[in-house]
Amino acid sequence: MKLPRILMLVCACACVCVNMSASAHRFHAGLTDISYNERTGSTEVVHTYMAHDVEAMLTELYQRQFDLSDPDDQAVLRNYIEKQFWLADKDGRRLPLNWVGVTADTDSVVVFQEAVRTAAVSVETIHDAVLSDFLPDQQNTVNLTANGSLRTFGFSSNRVELPVH
Repeated sequence: MKLPRILMLVCACACVCVNMSASAHRFHAGLTDISYNERTGSTEVVHTYMAHDVEAMLTELYQRQFDLSDPDDQAVLRNYIEKQFWLADKDGRRLPLNWVGVTADTDSVVVFQEAVRTAAVSVETIHDAVLSDFLPDQQNTVNLTANGSLRTFGFSSNRVELPVH
């Protein structure tokens, strides 16, 4: 009689572990840091997203698997990011953001951009719709450091653009 109880306990534990694993990714979030680099005179933009979300979005859009160590696949991600994220000045003109690169591992995808010879105080509007077109509950947080002051902005599928001031 002890064997069935132990077997039931093992099965129950296995079910709990599977359930926890399946529900471990219930939120979708991205974090972007924007700051001025005095040494280079440029504003640097660093985006961090969950690798699973980026991979799922790219697979859904293009119906194939992606390898973000491949330059061709990085170009696809670059086109998507440049369409979904931008900064604008006081006249509503988009600030040119150069693609610096991307790193990816099993947990996260980190994208690096920069606005060459542009101060962070030039940013008047932030547009962030990265992944919120694919995941309705995506929450993107943008931290902007300008003139020694940190401001934080929240973006969602319902709010993709915000004024800085």
